[in-house]
Formats: sequence, C-alpha cells, structure tokens
Amino acid sequence: MRIARFSIDGNVAFGAVEGDKPDELVLDIIKGIPFTDFELSGTKVPLTPDSRTRVRLLPPVLPNKVVAFGRNYAEHARELGNEVPDAPFAFFKPATSVIGPGDEIQYPSFSQELHHEAELAVVIGRMCREVPRERVKDVIFGYTCANDITARDVQRREKQWARAKGFDTSCPLGPWVETELDPSDLTIQLTVNGGQRQLGRTSEMIHSIEDLIVNITEAMTLLPGDVILTGTPAGVGPLNVGDEVAVTIEGIGTLTNKVIKRG
Repeated sequence: MRIARFSIDGNVAFGAVEGDKPDELVLDIIKGIPFTDFELSGTKVPLTPDSRTRVRLLPPVLPNKVVAFGRNYAEHARELGNEVPDAPFAFFKPATSVIGPGDEIQYPSFSQELHHEAELAVVIGRMCREVPRERVKDVIFGYTCANDITARDVQRREKQWARAKGFDTSCPLGPWVETELDPSDLTIQLTVNGGQRQLGRTSEMIHSIEDLIVNITEAMTLLPGDVILTGTPAGVGPLNVGDEVAVTIEGIGTLTNKVIKRG
C-alpha cells in the first residue's frame, strides 16, 4: 500500500494512494494515523495536476530524527577517495532538514558546491531498541525515496557533517511510503534536468538494511516515523540554482525537487 501525507484546503491528513497512471491517482483518506491499526474512510480526493491547488503532497512522515549511513556503496566511497568502512557509519540530519515532493531545495549561502545523493529511505513503524536481526522487518513501516543533499565543500572543510548535510531543505523525502516492498534489489536512479546522473541497485549495499537497523538500535531508541537513509550509489555530482533533480526508486515512485537560491 502507498501511504501519502497531504494537505487539502489547509487540513493535513494521511491517505492511501490508488491508481497507476499519474493523471488517475486518488487518495482514500485514512481515519487516524497509519502507524497503528487504521481504516480507510472511503472519502476519496483526486491527486491530479488539476487538483493540486487543493491537494498538495507533504513529506510522507515528520521524523523525530533522520539517521543516515554514509559510504554504504563501495563505488560511491571510491569516487570520493574514501575507504569502505568495516562497520556502518552513521550521521544525523535534523527534522528541520526534511521537505516533501515538489518543495524547493534552498542552495545554502555558505556553500559553493552542492551535491545530490539518491537514497532508499526506510520508515520506522514502531518504537524499538536493540532490535535483533530476525525482528527487523517487524519494526519497518515502509520505504520511500530520499535525496541526501550535501554541501560537499563544507563537508571537506569542516570534517564533521552537521552543517554540510543538516542544513534546512537538505533532506527531500517522498512522494509517499510504500509498505509492501522487497527492498533487497531495487533500481535507484537520479536525473538532473532529465539527464541521468546516478544508477544503481540496492543489492550493491555493503551493509544491509538489517545491519543498519541492528547497528543504530544498539545505541538508541527509534520512534514511529523516524527515517533511516541507507546510502547512495556512485554518480553523485553538482546541483545549481534552477536545476530540477528527481530520484526514482523501483516499486516506489519519483521524488522531484527544484533548486533555488536561498533568499
């Protein structure tokens, strides 16, 4: 099931996305929130180009925290001259970095080298800590697309990544969460202005989703709606003001955002 978070006439709700063609998508509004048992209301609103003055997709979740894992694809680690880590390598992006589909990525004034990084994002469905490997699937709500926007020059200069990867609008998520998906071998691709930049498969991850969740829950509690970023394949590169960047993941959909100058 595809679960979207959206606004309609100023009200925010969750809905199940129905339909396959972009001009035929419909949202069946959910009673309550999707992290517990829920019912579909049967009240349906169209999610079509003509309706988006009323209906707007929002970030599919509002995470308490985004835990991101770096250098989890060998070719990406090598393209930036980094060693492949023996163990999962985690960092954080704050909740204030999260934006949704169609929202604008603001080019930060303190950087001259902004990069895209297409990633599969895991959405946590229940509070969990010290999750054993065999129970990882039980704590996952679903999967969505992410773009780990990075101020690469700042990352190199400052050595730690808080500003380089945590600035406002640096974590686009969406367009929705797919709850029924085998994430083990999905195509991930990214385009800038229609030209392909990144192309990889989730099967190329060094550390599996199970590895990542076991690793981070050894240290901290994850809450419903928290997001795990699983790393990016090779092909990261620059973004400029005016660029349109799109992340597409097999079985989920496409997350599109435009880069603007921070005003």
